[in-house]
Amino acid sequence: MFERKIEKELYEWKKSLQFKKKAFILKGLRQVGKTFIIKKFSKENYENVIYINFKTDIELKKCFNEDLNVNDIITNISFIRPKEKFIPFKTVLVLDEIQECSGARAAIKPFMEDGRFDIIASGSLLGLKGYNKKYHGGAPIGFEHTVYMKPMDFEEFLWAKGINKDTLSYIKDCFINRRPVRDSIHEAMLRYFREYICVGGMPAVVDAFFRNNNYRDALIEQKDILEGYKDDFGKHLDEKENEKTDLSLLANINKIYSSITSQLAKENKKFMYSNIEKKGSSAKYDSAIQWLVDYGLVNYCYNLSILENPLEGNKISNIFKLYFADTGLFISMLDDGTASDIILGDMGQYKGYIYENIIADAFSKMNIPLFYFSKESGLEIDFITKYNKIITLVEVKAKNGNTKSSKTILNDKKTYPSVNGLIKLCNSNVGENNNILTIPYYMAYLLV
Repeated sequence: MFERKIEKELYEWKKSLQFKKKAFILKGLRQVGKTFIIKKFSKENYENVIYINFKTDIELKKCFNEDLNVNDIITNISFIRPKEKFIPFKTVLVLDEIQECSGARAAIKPFMEDGRFDIIASGSLLGLKGYNKKYHGGAPIGFEHTVYMKPMDFEEFLWAKGINKDTLSYIKDCFINRRPVRDSIHEAMLRYFREYICVGGMPAVVDAFFRNNNYRDALIEQKDILEGYKDDFGKHLDEKENEKTDLSLLANINKIYSSITSQLAKENKKFMYSNIEKKGSSAKYDSAIQWLVDYGLVNYCYNLSILENPLEGNKISNIFKLYFADTGLFISMLDDGTASDIILGDMGQYKGYIYENIIADAFSKMNIPLFYFSKESGLEIDFITKYNKIITLVEVKAKNGNTKSSKTILNDKKTYPSVNGLIKLCNSNVGENNNILTIPYYMAYLLV
């Protein structure tokens, strides 16, 4: 399969076990590659691997339901699976879809205190608050190391495409030293980036695309993934860990989900409840939006009241945009033929919000919080971030475009004393003038 950056996190966790025993908890959207990477790492780094998937190995749930004594749990599992061997200090217990069994989550603490076995756990619905109603004392605080896995970023996409790592080192060097990329490489990278916009970072979609270099194959996979996500909407487990669907929540989630493309297509991309229904309100729809955010399908981008530190403390919690966490999935929801137009360099009416979404996507995959700045006067900056510890404006341009709002802010030191730079992402090559850094879209992943 594909090389993923998350493997480095797993290796660092394993090294840390000599100092403090913690389970590795991998959260993330369904189909991002969690199970594959965990199995690969476990096979390569442990003599013995015991794998349990609580979605399919339902009979093993009862091994954790009554007694949280480690020896009893081992005995129970061994009774149901006689071939499993628990070899002390050489075994990793992989607990997949752990959100389906609250007893297994609670058992992490006694296993870590016991110390003989390592645990790696994951779940596609693990991030949903209150998903499992059964009470077993909650998450074992202090005994888990939690990491979020997201779809492949552009660099991982290039690895999968087989781009020479010397080329990627050259591009990074151009970014660091603020010098233009050679024209041939620059044009090729822009083309690859357009491919990435359409394909996105879901491993199954990337694999389908590279198999025949055919976007139609990728589109079929994307639509299948989205249909699978819809099946999750509004689901939870009751007190007996039986799957239930909150029909009211499901209806609201579907309305939010269906409205996002039109919300982003507006000139003012601020999320408007009235776009869902005439009397739509935060009271009715906020829980549905939060569900989609916790699930990992969309990301909040908050407006800021002022451009000062701390950015998180100055966000306006009820004024925000919603961006899709994977732009490829987003593109698959648009008109037929959109991807073909993008790959050919013609985005038409979509170009503005597609480019904004892909940069929001890139920032999210680097764990950079998403903020923007908008005033009633018409002043608007696509993103606000901290780069090199300095509050920096980020403008995303479909071509080159002017940066009128940014220049207004940079020239008004009295009103905006904390702002000291602008990053412009566009088709152009690398360039720097005063406090304005221009870089091509494909370098966004280097802004970490």
